[in-house]
Amino acid sequence: MKDKYVIGLILSIMISSCSSDNKVQKEPLSWPDASAPIAEKKAHERIIHGDTVSDPYYWMIDYFKKGADSAQVVAYLEAENKYTEAMMKDTESFQDILFKEMKGRIKETDESVPYLKNGYYYYQRTEEGKQYFKLCRKKGSLDAKEEVLLDVDKMAEGFAYYAIGGATVSPDNKLLAFSVDTVSRREYVIQFKNLETGELLADKIVRTSGGSVWASDNKTIFYTSKNPVTLLSEKIKRHTLGTDAGSDAVVYEEKDNTNYIGVSKSKNDQYIFIYSGGTLSSETRYIKADEPNAEFKVFQPRMKDVLYDVTPLADKFLIVTNDNAQNFKVMETPLDKTTKENWKEYIPHRQDVLVQGIDEFADYVAISERKNGLTQLAIRNLKDNSQHYLDFGEAAYTVYPSTNAEYNTDVIRYGYTSMVTPSSTFDYNMKTKDKTLMKQQEVLGGYDMKNYVTERVMAKVADGTEVPISIVYKKGTKKDGTAPLLLYAYGSYGNSMDPSFSSSRLSLLDRGFIYALAHIRGGEEMGRQWYEDGKMMKKKNTFTDFIDCGKFLIDQKFTAKEHLYAQGGSAGGLLMGAVINMSPEIWNGVIAQVPFVDVVNTMLDESIPLTTNEYDEWGNPNNKEAYDYMKSYSPYENIEAKEYPNLLVTTGLHDSQVQYFEPAKWVAKLRATKKGNNVVLLKTDMDYGHGGASGRFDYLKDVALSYAFLFKLEGITK
Repeated sequence: MKDKYVIGLILSIMISSCSSDNKVQKEPLSWPDASAPIAEKKAHERIIHGDTVSDPYYWMIDYFKKGADSAQVVAYLEAENKYTEAMMKDTESFQDILFKEMKGRIKETDESVPYLKNGYYYYQRTEEGKQYFKLCRKKGSLDAKEEVLLDVDKMAEGFAYYAIGGATVSPDNKLLAFSVDTVSRREYVIQFKNLETGELLADKIVRTSGGSVWASDNKTIFYTSKNPVTLLSEKIKRHTLGTDAGSDAVVYEEKDNTNYIGVSKSKNDQYIFIYSGGTLSSETRYIKADEPNAEFKVFQPRMKDVLYDVTPLADKFLIVTNDNAQNFKVMETPLDKTTKENWKEYIPHRQDVLVQGIDEFADYVAISERKNGLTQLAIRNLKDNSQHYLDFGEAAYTVYPSTNAEYNTDVIRYGYTSMVTPSSTFDYNMKTKDKTLMKQQEVLGGYDMKNYVTERVMAKVADGTEVPISIVYKKGTKKDGTAPLLLYAYGSYGNSMDPSFSSSRLSLLDRGFIYALAHIRGGEEMGRQWYEDGKMMKKKNTFTDFIDCGKFLIDQKFTAKEHLYAQGGSAGGLLMGAVINMSPEIWNGVIAQVPFVDVVNTMLDESIPLTTNEYDEWGNPNNKEAYDYMKSYSPYENIEAKEYPNLLVTTGLHDSQVQYFEPAKWVAKLRATKKGNNVVLLKTDMDYGHGGASGRFDYLKDVALSYAFLFKLEGITK
């Protein structure tokens, strides 16, 4: 389901022992003689809209529901883990090599580029051998004494999973609000630290989304409270330090269970905003930051099928909205007249440009846009309304505003990457137009971007639409159909998968793999219509786009079907399940990470986290038309007695986004129904959730397993 951190834009890997012409010695495929678990079938029927469906694996929901079969569920998942381990036993030493190889490219003792906020420079640093980080600051100068605000390496000791969800300093710089998740369910406990004494305050706030916003008085915070069952963000609460969190005032309660809500503070520190929105419409409320007890005012009442986002400037508000503007436009309105009748056009709607957001400064605004599938940054001078674009000089890249905490500055910080350019941080002077490279990701072991090639091609799909594909490979890799190729995509929620660098991916490329990223409909790479054409009753476009991209890459001799692999996670895992039902013959192997594959059952169960938030994306199956369409593509519903590609499925027992039982049921049904000898492997992480391991190295073990699976299918053993 929806994944805000948008799941592992992609795995990766590298080796120094490969020859310069990319020839890799291969061995015939063989699997150990291990017996796969056979899941018990128990009678269960779903009856709705006059349709009766047998679901013999429904019992696997019991661990989530705390039902009678909970222990049996855990036993089954552990049996699947043992089977996967047995089948991949001969790759264990190779996995270890891959892990060390990928880890060896990461600079262990490192530091982020410091940013200035309210008189202090803030940064994170990591130390050799440590999984987490230290949050630090220095007062006034980078030469000043270091203050360690949070030593997460120390805090995480004894925990299998440990994640910091947010850390914000009070306006007077004396207090730190931070949040912690030790279960991997994205339920955070907010705590407070006195930065002058180092002591933790007694205040603890449970079941939050993690973030917190300080009012100007240094004692009031606002936060988002979650429903403990559905994990929906339901209430915005106000907490005063030193008081019982159980009696915190509710300043906003969301009645529409299809909406997400959140609270934020403007960069100029003047306003606190509450945002409520779904896929189709939104609403903003606000107060002055120095009036924490004031009642939140509605900026503009919710409008049907209209999204809007508010940015305050010194003398007006800017509003990014799709009101009669599919690709969004920018409006302006006076500070004291915020409703729609007062809005005036600031930047008009353009058919070929998607406006994604605004970063505000005292004298400038930076506008994030998307054109022809690529991101771009426009800088507008607020004094004279002149505007210019930054130039990046590559055919395919990703650019995005980075941490810009200061309001009164001429400098914007942005991030830049491509499939061959490591992640880079630049400072750009909006007045002088000078740019300075502040830091580029250091890839240990001698990476040279000139040894790799990136391309951008357009694949014409069934309905005539041209879908962009970003490709990267090592120089010398032949495009004669012999190279293995891994095709990745997501294709949901308007989340765009942009070309970016991965040091771990080098392990694939150096062993002869081509890596391709398909920018299919359901994302927003080509504008808002691109998203609209890949959701709800047009969802199948997402799947057929991906299949046609695979066929295009075969036709163009980038690979052949016996060497073509696919990967996707979360909603991208739904994509994997759908495409192997629709066209199983063109894939040799597929990796489905935390896959959303039991679409109908999940969308019918409002007790499952995030279900109701998703109605505008997938449809509400309580409506027959939506039910019938959803059922026609849901991977779990459409398994047939035919040959499927080799399959590696991963999940987490504590996943809050896509519950473990979806991939577990899917694997059980696939194995019981399919024909042929191709393998189906399920790996459940018993300690983690949707995002996998929390440490900065542990996740690489999962990457190593995934790529060892691909390499095994290709006969690559070192």
